[in-house]
Amino acid sequence: MSEGPFGPVPGAPPRAGRRSPWTEAELAALDFETTGLDLATDRVISWGVVPIRRGGVELRDAAYRLVAPGTERSPGVESIRVHELRPTDLAEAPPLREVAGELRDALDGRYLVAWAAGIEIAFLRRMFGGSARAWKRRTIDVRQLAAAAVGPGGDARRLNLEAACRRFSVPVERTHHAFDDALMTAELLLVLVGHIEGEPATVRKLFRTARHGSAILRS
Repeated sequence: MSEGPFGPVPGAPPRAGRRSPWTEAELAALDFETTGLDLATDRVISWGVVPIRRGGVELRDAAYRLVAPGTERSPGVESIRVHELRPTDLAEAPPLREVAGELRDALDGRYLVAWAAGIEIAFLRRMFGGSARAWKRRTIDVRQLAAAAVGPGGDARRLNLEAACRRFSVPVERTHHAFDDALMTAELLLVLVGHIEGEPATVRKLFRTARHGSAILRS
């Protein structure tokens, strides 16, 4: 089993579960806020996880953590403008090695749900190892689902999370806050599933729609 500097990869969902209705699957919406997007030098400074169970958001088991990035990579001016987390806000936060196990447990056995999921996948690989292909096979990119729902006649390139939520009447919380972004991503997924043709939508259909967009036909 592949293992990164913070332990092994969270257990993958059962492979046979991809054929089941998505409401029978365990999912978790994840968002990271980081000091930047350079994998060689930047660090995760907060994460939010919102479980999705039985077709609904499970706030009771949701989690939010601030993470100390270490003195070698404190948030700079540009990143603070985005997420508003200053070094003083992180002064008493635990280092990632102390909370990585908590994050692993939150993702264990669940499909990952994220907005523009490449960022989350990249940092997860650095934490826990695993191939990009393996992470992609368990990750539903909600941005791709939203782009499919907008269709070729819309300008999907301009979609950010806030714009997508407004377009599909999902309540907009604080943007660039790890918990609120995870919550908006989870709620947006629930709305977008309603645009997928055919009942019930299986986990496999969610993945295929995110990749190809052809299954979303309802207006």
